[in-house]
Amino acid sequence: MTAADNVNWIGLWTLYMREVRRFIKVYSQTLVAPAVTTLLFLAVFALALGDMRQAIGGVPFIEFLAPGLIMMAVAQNAFANTSSSIVISKVQGNIVDTLMPPLNAHELTFAMAFGGATRGIAVGIVVAVAMTPFVPINIHSIGFIIYHLIAASMLLSLLGVAGGIWSEKFDHIAAVTNFLVTPLAFLSGTFYSIERLPETFRIVAHLNPFFYMIDGFRYGFIGHADGSLVVGIIVLAAANALLWLLCHWMFKSGYKLKA
Repeated sequence: MTAADNVNWIGLWTLYMREVRRFIKVYSQTLVAPAVTTLLFLAVFALALGDMRQAIGGVPFIEFLAPGLIMMAVAQNAFANTSSSIVISKVQGNIVDTLMPPLNAHELTFAMAFGGATRGIAVGIVVAVAMTPFVPINIHSIGFIIYHLIAASMLLSLLGVAGGIWSEKFDHIAAVTNFLVTPLAFLSGTFYSIERLPETFRIVAHLNPFFYMIDGFRYGFIGHADGSLVVGIIVLAAANALLWLLCHWMFKSGYKLKA
């Protein structure tokens, strides 16, 4: 008997589809709204900065900005999907419906995380399509785009799982969003090149895993990166592995899930 024979494929698939159907059912909020919000960000920067022709990394600023905005939408929505799912279940008292089926910690982590990652990837595609009429979308390396899209979605989805399990009420998950996710996203080079930062802040930026997911994703479109692409790939893989182990431990131990 192989390890695959011991996997509850039906239960895993059912839980995964539950998470996917959660956001598809309200697509106007989960898919359309992020596209509108991102376009508003793009418009605000265009109006505030005026000349979009200034070049960063050899490309017009608006083309430099667009991938970062797409990735920000991906990250925020992947995190929101898993964190909201778990917190709502805990607050409403029906988290038992997730924990009682014969699913082990790895299967629970897999289904929840991939459900959130699916939303993040879907949002990224919708936002990119919505931007196309306004921003030239060029593809330099499809491999880097796909890798960083999947890795970033998984990273934030797993972070959402961990944050959701840790949180006991909506105020707690709001604190994670406001004091961790949003600052890391805004200080990751989304709206600027970190090469323009003073040396000290540039070093700090290189310690931010969000920087690598945006930098590598942007490289896939414009062929310019502010940091090491190899280091970025390793950092994202390591961060995902560590978060996976954390989420697995939380489910296995019942941390803040079982009375």
